Amino acid sequence: MVNQKKARWRRLDNAAKLYSAASNKRDTRVFRFYCELKEEVRKELLQEALDQTVETFPMFLMVLRKGLFWHYLEPCNLHPVVKEEYKEPCSRLYVKDKKTLLFEVTYYKKRINFEVFHVLTDGTGATEFLKELVSNYLYLAHQKEGLEPVSMLPEDMTVQDQESDSFLKYYSKDQKRPKEKKTRAFQIRRKKKDGNHLHVHESVVSVKEVLKRSRELGVSMTVFLTAVFLKAIHEEMSKMQEKKPIVLMVPVNLRKFFPSTSMLNFFNWIEPGYDFSKRDRSFEEVLGYTKDFFEEQLTKEKMSAHINDLLALELHPILRLAPLELKNLCIHAGAKFSEKNTTAIFSNMSAVRMPDSYVPYIERFGVFTNTPKLELCLCSFEDKLSFAFTSRYDTVNIERNFYRLLKEQGITAEKVEPEFPKPQMPSEQEMKVYKVYSFLCLVLAAAMVVTDLNFHPRIRWTWFTAGGVATMWIASSIGFFKRYNLLKNVMWQLLIGSIICFIWDGFTGWHGWSADLALPILSVATLAGMFVIAKVQKSPVREYLIYEIMAAGYGLILPVILLLCGIVKKPMVSMFGALICFLFLVGVILFKGREFKEEMHKNLHV
Repeated sequence: MVNQKKARWRRLDNAAKLYSAASNKRDTRVFRFYCELKEEVRKELLQEALDQTVETFPMFLMVLRKGLFWHYLEPCNLHPVVKEEYKEPCSRLYVKDKKTLLFEVTYYKKRINFEVFHVLTDGTGATEFLKELVSNYLYLAHQKEGLEPVSMLPEDMTVQDQESDSFLKYYSKDQKRPKEKKTRAFQIRRKKKDGNHLHVHESVVSVKEVLKRSRELGVSMTVFLTAVFLKAIHEEMSKMQEKKPIVLMVPVNLRKFFPSTSMLNFFNWIEPGYDFSKRDRSFEEVLGYTKDFFEEQLTKEKMSAHINDLLALELHPILRLAPLELKNLCIHAGAKFSEKNTTAIFSNMSAVRMPDSYVPYIERFGVFTNTPKLELCLCSFEDKLSFAFTSRYDTVNIERNFYRLLKEQGITAEKVEPEFPKPQMPSEQEMKVYKVYSFLCLVLAAAMVVTDLNFHPRIRWTWFTAGGVATMWIASSIGFFKRYNLLKNVMWQLLIGSIICFIWDGFTGWHGWSADLALPILSVATLAGMFVIAKVQKSPVREYLIYEIMAAGYGLILPVILLLCGIVKKPMVSMFGALICFLFLVGVILFKGREFKEEMHKNLHV
């Protein structure tokens, strides 16, 4: 059992900061680890097993929140609910402004799926969670048959062990590695699949066959399969394309080099590449080069130097103080740029081991991930090595080449047809409705402009109508895109609403009503609205306090500035509004001082 079950808010590790900034609707940075049983999954038992598992891993019960300089993870009272699989594999789990867990457990027939956003954990953490979940489920399902409960984790492990940031633990600013100039890698250019959906192709081979052939060649399994993957890609290249090397990104579990029980991200990567235009094209030559590359790169010194490079950039004093939105733009652009340095991804999750008494109930384990590129993931269980190719390209030639090359090495693959239910896409329907609504608003506004240009009415009601439509569209668009967080929605409505009021006041001859009346009334109304929303939703203080502070600060500072600048002509309403906001801020400091200090620390941490 894990000691000290309460998890606290925490900063993101180095890899999580990249994933939180670079993820989007298509590149979700979500991966799936699954277990195929020899029996149909029972929902009620899986739910009970999940409830037990999250007690062992409380650090998974987190939501991603946004600070001024960095995202951070915070404990929540959300309860994970088991569902039958209902959407495309590795779909988005983190939706901006929506309070959701960063993992999901689903089932389909005999399969238990565990999908997780890479911000929360890496392959090692996901493996441990799924193993615990499967063992809890099988015990509940077969305890009457004499199956004994087995602890999958060390008894003395604590939540602090699970949450430790091993990147920071092993960072040393004194150690640097020489800068290496990277060349642009060959990119697979194929037409995307219809609808740009993720396609998964799986096969199973014998672990013994792969190990036997690898040992005959004097290399590890990973080196052998990397060389096969390089050759499989090369067979699809033209003479012109051979001018660029094939480069694979191969993740490396740093726990093999640095002792760590952390369930957070703690991995690195190497980039074995081969230039077929300058080197011998034989498999033996590719294999020998790959072996030498792995031996040179997979050293503690090289891994440590890479950690230091990554952390040095994150901890740079100027970059740390850059606003989060600016960081996100830079990280996203950097991630897109670095994609050009690799052709494909090869991820070996290694062997999954379960207690002997549980093995007879399990068919196999498998893993795959959402990716903008071609990716090959594999893991093994007993003598079954599961391969999974994922891509959005309209071709399976590289997979075909890969398995043919394996067959030439004496290894036969058994194709597996993964079964997925027809996905439900409510979000796509919502977006379609919004687009129709936006088009109708545009039609009405354009009609008013054309009417005005043709008939020139004495009272420009056409322009007022067009402006009203535009105002309605802006307000409703904010409501639509910020619908997952009502408190943030209201704050945005305050900001945009006050700007629109100033614009209307300016276009109608500037009577000053926007500064004298609209701004203070909107500010006070926003504070009251936030209070009602928080009470109705029964939100904890930490969730609504920061938005109320922002609204009160806005309602205090801006009217005072306008008053000092002489823009406010009738100050009575502005002064009362500013006074209410000031008293609110004083009340927060007096009665919610501890929560206020903690929220400021979380949102302003650098």
